[in-house]
Amino acid sequence: MRAAYLVTLGLTLAAGPLAARDIVLSAPVDCDLGSDCFIQQYVDHDPSRASMDFHCSNLSYNTHKGTDFALRSIAQMERGVNVIAAAPGTVQATRDGVRDEIYTRNRSSELDSRECGNGVVINHGDGWTTQYCHLKRSSIAVKTGDRVNLSTVLGQIGLSGRTQFPHVHLTVRKDGAVVDPFDPDGTITCGAPSSETLWKTPLPYRPGGVLAVGFSNAVPKFDDIKAGHAAAQTLPVDAPALVVFGYAFGGKAGDQMQLRIDGPDGEFMNQTVEIEKNQAQFFRAIGKRHTADWAKGTYRGTVTLKRGTRTISTEQGSVQIR
Repeated sequence: MRAAYLVTLGLTLAAGPLAARDIVLSAPVDCDLGSDCFIQQYVDHDPSRASMDFHCSNLSYNTHKGTDFALRSIAQMERGVNVIAAAPGTVQATRDGVRDEIYTRNRSSELDSRECGNGVVINHGDGWTTQYCHLKRSSIAVKTGDRVNLSTVLGQIGLSGRTQFPHVHLTVRKDGAVVDPFDPDGTITCGAPSSETLWKTPLPYRPGGVLAVGFSNAVPKFDDIKAGHAAAQTLPVDAPALVVFGYAFGGKAGDQMQLRIDGPDGEFMNQTVEIEKNQAQFFRAIGKRHTADWAKGTYRGTVTLKRGTRTISTEQGSVQIR
């Protein structure tokens, strides 16, 4: 394969309006955006060392060159979610064989020139290409030279390459220059995102959101939450603690997360915590230690993410005390 196509290139947004909008894109994931999966990060439009998405918000990071379609957990990734071609074209390059593992600094040399992990590049003609990164190892279903259409499965969402959460990173390029499909002319007007996009059907913009709510008998480890293994379905009456956690993305400094537990006898606990800094993914938890046996029955957790007076997202979870 021509590995150069799978190496991160410098960020260059198209200058001025495109000569012709001769590519139309569909979402590259076989999942329900907003419920099964979500867009966590967008192309960075800030030329400084800071970052800014096309909404002038924080869903990006410095020099980020694509759109990240993410899953709620690693367990969901393991079950399998297909990546599909965003537009018809010809497969230009592929790579497979990179293991699925959360990136840490000690893997930097291992992933040198392979930050994309397992991936596919498609040539759509007229200078347009799309690149799909971080696919699951051994899931690549196409080869160089294959013709693809909007129903062609390229592989599955994975955790390969330089990434810390399961997603497919989609980069769109015109004549080698990165184009943000949500704002293809690269001209940002804060408060008024472009109505001209490359998407066949408008894709929702979520400024952040709660991904999961669960109960545990202690404050869980973040890795267990991200893996989707932290939430208990049942707990005994003598559990050492009763804890509810909320797992979310897109946190901004000053956001508030409200965590509430309702038990068989009504409200059990209700607390609001402030998010101290911008965080791509985060969790907060509240709970009580065991002093007497918990009342048997259903306990429901409600987690709400707020930004000022606006409610961004609310999710619920439950546990049975037996």
